[in-house]
Amino acid sequence: MDEERLANALGWFSIGLGLAEVAAPGSVARLVGVRDDDRNRWTLRAMGVREVVSGVGILAQPRPAGWVWGRVGGDMLDLAYLGTALSSNRARRGRVTAAMAAVAGVTALDVLCAQRLSADSRARTGRSRAALSGRPPRERAVHVRKAITIGRPAEDLYQFWRDFPNLPRFMRHLESVQVIDEGRSHWKAKAPLGRTAEWDAEVTEDRPNERLAWRSLEGADVPNHGSVSFEPAPGGRGTTVRVDLRYEPPGGVIGATLAKLFGQEPGQQVQEDLRAFKQLMETGEVVQSEASVKGGGSAQPPTGNTDRAKPRQAAGPAPAGASDVLQGATP
Repeated sequence: MDEERLANALGWFSIGLGLAEVAAPGSVARLVGVRDDDRNRWTLRAMGVREVVSGVGILAQPRPAGWVWGRVGGDMLDLAYLGTALSSNRARRGRVTAAMAAVAGVTALDVLCAQRLSADSRARTGRSRAALSGRPPRERAVHVRKAITIGRPAEDLYQFWRDFPNLPRFMRHLESVQVIDEGRSHWKAKAPLGRTAEWDAEVTEDRPNERLAWRSLEGADVPNHGSVSFEPAPGGRGTTVRVDLRYEPPGGVIGATLAKLFGQEPGQQVQEDLRAFKQLMETGEVVQSEASVKGGGSAQPPTGNTDRAKPRQAAGPAPAGASDVLQGATP
């Protein structure tokens, strides 16, 4: 289903749900498991009006990105309302939980549709501005800075990182990295809602054992650039690894904000990747947990010198993980 058809379907769904909440708030309250009283009836009527307005707005425009993002905001309010109701002793918790699951599913569709509409809108706007000004527009990017201290020499850490096919072993969002030549590589990463993102990147700065910098090339699904530096830690405690990353998230700044609500905040994910890097380099393995599945198994960290000038093929896809920054700290 393309984004316009999906938006129309969401618009009609919004109108239908809104009319039900306005016309029969008591029945809706009992259906979702909240107490059927005056307060909840008035709350549901207000939600219904919001749904109807959103649905009409979506159906009235051919590319209603703003209205669909408005639905996403409404979904967040609905989840907050149901979450509050879940703590009430008078709520039917089984029904409230089922309602929350249903709202979460609709939210995923709303986010998917809004991201696609926003991406199309940015592309159209970019082409229009470029045609008028003769240069591409500047995009708003997410900026992430994170650091960690690892008890290994800078040389070991740099050489392991510089061999790019190693990165999926501790960056859980990466499926594979393939070296094209000394300065370029091809990346494949997991994206939200079961999708993938791919891009080519080039190294823009390479100071052995000190700093690597990169940027994605034209046509990247998620444009990004950044650097990783390796500095001696105070007191001879090893090496401080610093990542500085900028990238343009799907859905723009709104998409990045919503990612935080779903536990996909870029800074947290980059920090998790750095912790996994620390574990791999210090202990030889990345600790598995139910909350976070990391790739790499019991791979041993490298010691001594490695031939970083010789291109190497990717070691294959890493095990499936949660969608990340998409591009967390990746050249």
